[in-house]
Amino acid sequence: MSRPPDEARFDLDAYFALPRVAGLTLSPDGTRLVAPVATVARDGKRFVTALWELDPWGARAPRRLTRSAPGEGGAAFLPDGSLVFTSARKDPETEPDADGDGDGEKAAIWLLPAGGGEARAVASAPAGIDAVAVARDAGTVVYATRLHPAAGTLDDEERRIKAAADAGVGAQLFEGYPIRFWDRYLGPGAPRLLAAPPPPADDGRMEPGRQLTPAPGHALDDASFSVTPDGSTVVTTWKVDDARNPRTRLVAIDTGGGEQRVLLDDPGVSVDEVACSPDGRLAVCQHVRHGTPDSGPSLTLWLVDLATGEGRDLTPGFEPWPSAPAWAPDGSAVFFVADQEGRTPVFRVELDGDPASSTSGDPASGTKGELALGTSGDPASGTAGDPAGTAPGTTAGRVTRLAADGAYTDLCPAPDGRRLYALRSSLASPPEAVVLDTATADQAPRPLPTPGLPLQVPGRVAEVEATAGDGTRVRSWLVLPAGASGERPAPLVTFIHGGPLSSWTGWSWRWNPHLLAACGYAVLLPDPGLSTGYGQAYVDRGRGRWGGPPYTDLMAAVDAAVARPDVDGTRTAAMGGSFGGYMANWVAGHTDRFCCIVTHASIWSLRQFHGTTDHAAWWEREFGDPDLDERRYLDWSPDRHAARIRTPMLVIHGEGDYRVPIGESLRLWTDLCRHGVDAKFLYFPDEHHWVLKPQNARVWYQTVLAFLDAHLLGKDWVRPDLL
Repeated sequence: MSRPPDEARFDLDAYFALPRVAGLTLSPDGTRLVAPVATVARDGKRFVTALWELDPWGARAPRRLTRSAPGEGGAAFLPDGSLVFTSARKDPETEPDADGDGDGEKAAIWLLPAGGGEARAVASAPAGIDAVAVARDAGTVVYATRLHPAAGTLDDEERRIKAAADAGVGAQLFEGYPIRFWDRYLGPGAPRLLAAPPPPADDGRMEPGRQLTPAPGHALDDASFSVTPDGSTVVTTWKVDDARNPRTRLVAIDTGGGEQRVLLDDPGVSVDEVACSPDGRLAVCQHVRHGTPDSGPSLTLWLVDLATGEGRDLTPGFEPWPSAPAWAPDGSAVFFVADQEGRTPVFRVELDGDPASSTSGDPASGTKGELALGTSGDPASGTAGDPAGTAPGTTAGRVTRLAADGAYTDLCPAPDGRRLYALRSSLASPPEAVVLDTATADQAPRPLPTPGLPLQVPGRVAEVEATAGDGTRVRSWLVLPAGASGERPAPLVTFIHGGPLSSWTGWSWRWNPHLLAACGYAVLLPDPGLSTGYGQAYVDRGRGRWGGPPYTDLMAAVDAAVARPDVDGTRTAAMGGSFGGYMANWVAGHTDRFCCIVTHASIWSLRQFHGTTDHAAWWEREFGDPDLDERRYLDWSPDRHAARIRTPMLVIHGEGDYRVPIGESLRLWTDLCRHGVDAKFLYFPDEHHWVLKPQNARVWYQTVLAFLDAHLLGKDWVRPDLL
C-alpha cells in the first residue's frame, strides 16, 4: 500500500485516503507480524479493515493477507502458525437462507493456513463472535458470543432469534441497571465464553466447545480475558451486578469443568487488561482504585498467583498509570505503557528478586532510563532520571523506560527475549510498526515498513509551557502551520481533550490538528488539570470541580501560546468533545476572549446528565450523590451561565450517543437560541459519541473549518454541499 501520490498535500481527500493501522499480533515463532489496516470502502460510506503482514526484520514491504467487503479483525495465531480471525464475510460452503442472505451478517471465526491459501470458516454463532483468544501452546480457542438468558445452547439462540424476526418483534425487556453502554443497548443477549479445541488441520470445522459461563448476566460485557498457554484456565474480568457501585472482579475459570475461582474482589477496585504469564502460574492485570469526589482514581499493575489467589502490587509507588501489560517470554518481566509528560512511553518492570526489597535504585545515581518509583524524570530531555552513575543490580519492582518519545500501543514481545514490537505514533505521525531492544533504556525505536508511511504532515510540532495561578506547571503541544512567523502570525485554535482522564500523546484520527495546520491555523493541545501523565496530584486538583483548575489551566496555556510572536492572539477559537465539550461550554460562559467555540458531544446540565447517561454511578464518584448533596452538580454546571454567553458557537451531536445523550445538546441549543447567541447545530442521526463514517467525518471537518474560517479569517460562511 503506497502513500498518497502528493506527499505535501494534506487536504480531506488525502487524509481519508490514508490507511489506518490499529493493532499488532506476533506469531508464536516470532517470524510474522499481522496488523489490521482500515481503509475507506469503494462506496466511501464506511471503513473496511483487512489483515496485512509486516516483516519483523524490516526487509520486505507489507503485504495484504485478506480481502472481503465486510472486512476482518480479531487476529490470533494458532501454535502451528495458522491465523484465526473474525469476519462477517459469507461462507461459500454454507447453504443460503430462504431470503438468500446466507450467514454473512454476523462475524464468524475464519482460519488462514500458515502456508497461505484460501481462508475457511471454522466456527460461527447465531449472534456472531465478539472476541477470540488462543492458548499459546495447546491452541485452545476461547471466544465470546452473546446469548439470550433463556438460551441454553447456540441452537436455542438461533431458534429464538428466528422466532423474534419472524414475528417482527424488536422490543427488549430490561430487569437491571444499566441498560445502555456508549452506543448500544445491553439486552437481552449477554456475552458468554466458550472454549473449544483448535480447528482440525483438514477442512473440518471447529467443535462448538464448552460453555464456560452459563447465564452470567452482563458480567462479561466488554470483558478482558486471557488464556493460559496450556489452555486449562481462562482469567477474565467479571462485572459485579451492583447499580450503586459498578466495578469488576478478577475470576479464573477452568476450561475443563467450568469451575470458577474469584482471584480479586474489592468493592473499591476494578480490574482490566488481563494477561496470563508464559508458564501459566500467574496473571497480571490493571488494578484501578476507585476515586471519590475529592480524589481521583489511582492505577497500578496487579500480579496474582492463579493457584492461591494471592496478589501484590507489581508497580508500587510508580506514579504514571500503567496499562496494556505484556509478559516477557521467560516470565521475568512485564512490559507496559503509561502516559508521561505528553508521551506514552514503553516500560519494563522486573519480577525477579525479593518483593520486599523492591526498589528502583537511587534516582540521583541511577542510570539513564531507570526510574525511581514515584518520579517521572524528564522525557523532554530523553532521560528518566540522572544519566550519570552505574546501574544498581536488578531487583523486583525495578522499572526501566525503554523508549521515552512517542505514544506506544500493542506491545508484542518476541520469543527470543531480545525484541519488542509495538505500534508507535506521535503528534506528527500515524501509528507505525517499530522494534525495540527489550533491555536498553530510552532508545530510539527502529521503524518497520508500515502501510501508508512515512507521511509528511504540513504542521511542525513544538511544546509550550505555562504556569497556572497556583504555580502549577501546565504543558501543551503546539502544531504550527508552515510559514507561521512574527511577520505572519497564525490564528490559534485550542483543542480541549476528552476523558477527562486523558492527555494529548499521539496521533488522532478524529481530531487531527494537521488538517487545520494545512489551512493556516496553529493548534494548541493543552493538558490541563485532570490530564494523565503528570502525577496523582495533577489529577486530584481538578477532581469534582471541572470548572476550577482545569479551566484556569487552559487559560494559562492559551496565554503562553499567544505570547509567541508566531501566534496571533487576536484571532483565537476553542473546541472540544465529550469532557472537552463540557469545557468548551464552560469557557463560553466565563470568557469572551475567543472569536468562536465548537462544542461536540458535550455536557451542558450536570444534574440532567446524571439521570440520562449510561451509568450514573460512575459520575457519582466524581460529583457525589445528587440526592444527598447536589452542590457540585450546580456549582460546576455550564448551563447556569447561559445568559453570559456572547461567543458564536457550533454545537455538534450524534443521536446514538448514550454516554452523553443528545438531550444535552438539545437543551444547550434551546438556551443559545433563547439568549440570541449566534449559533449553528450540526446533527448526525446515524452517529454516536464519535463520528466514524467517512462521509460524516468529512462533513464534520468541512463544517468546523467553514465555521472557523468565518470567525477567524473573515471569510463568508459557506454551507457544506451535502448539508
